[in-house]
Amino acid sequence: MPELPDLSLYVDHLERRVVGRALVDVRLASMFLLRTVEPPLAEVIGRDVKRISRLGKQLVFSFDAQEQTHELRNELHMVIHLMISGRLRWKEQGASIRGRNVVAGFDFQDGTLVFTEASKKKRASLRIVDDAGLSKLDLGGLEVLEISCEEFVVRLRDSGHTLKRALTDQRVFAGIGNAYSDEILLHAGMSPFKRAGTLSDQDGETLFEATRSVLNEWTERLAARAGDSFPDKVTAFHPEMAVHGKYKEPCPLCSAPVQRIRYAENEANYCAGCQTGGKLLADRSLSRLLKDNWPKRLEDLEP
Repeated sequence: MPELPDLSLYVDHLERRVVGRALVDVRLASMFLLRTVEPPLAEVIGRDVKRISRLGKQLVFSFDAQEQTHELRNELHMVIHLMISGRLRWKEQGASIRGRNVVAGFDFQDGTLVFTEASKKKRASLRIVDDAGLSKLDLGGLEVLEISCEEFVVRLRDSGHTLKRALTDQRVFAGIGNAYSDEILLHAGMSPFKRAGTLSDQDGETLFEATRSVLNEWTERLAARAGDSFPDKVTAFHPEMAVHGKYKEPCPLCSAPVQRIRYAENEANYCAGCQTGGKLLADRSLSRLLKDNWPKRLEDLEP
């Protein structure tokens, strides 16, 4: 799922292409995409895009209010949630939306934004909302790059979660997901299962700095990689990542094999050497199956 660095890149490139320009048309290729009926989709067609922003993991196109029959129509917002498999492409104006994974095409004066979703589970969404509706879509997560260390630590401790869960809960912090939380926790040298409520002030500051450092570094790295071209290879897995998606590969910091914990449809990757003092965290399904044969420490993995 695209996270803060990836979505920030989308915002930057969309600002260059559509702010101040009218949305000429919206062509839907999937009946599952549009999740609202009031205000109607037709209400945003013909309006100029006033700004592009990010709300948690959602992209928001805000449109100018328009005067009609001597009355000022409300400012409206088109909210796109890419979920796990949604991606955006910038094409020539009027580009076809007949592709297998295409769910919509947004026609602007200078090009078409093509929305794809490469998954049979249609989870991506499009909503048209007014200001009140936009507020309801805000889950309340704090923007880590806009708050103080003290605010960060207080929110962490109040969450009642493990560090991994706290970082990825959009009600706690906005825009961080599975991929970058793995990188953040490695950078901080902390276990994903450490309870947020037990953090010392020093640990809190360490995690705060690691979070900001990782997010800023990847935002800058992705921007440099894309250059002036619209980003068309947004992914949660980057070869340069240290632990995310690197199960069994050597940790770049200590060379210990990267470990994995699977849960629901997600997984956490971590380095036992750097983050847990050599202790292997239990994978619920495998540890239940292997019971006493489940390895407890890194040395237990050695032949």
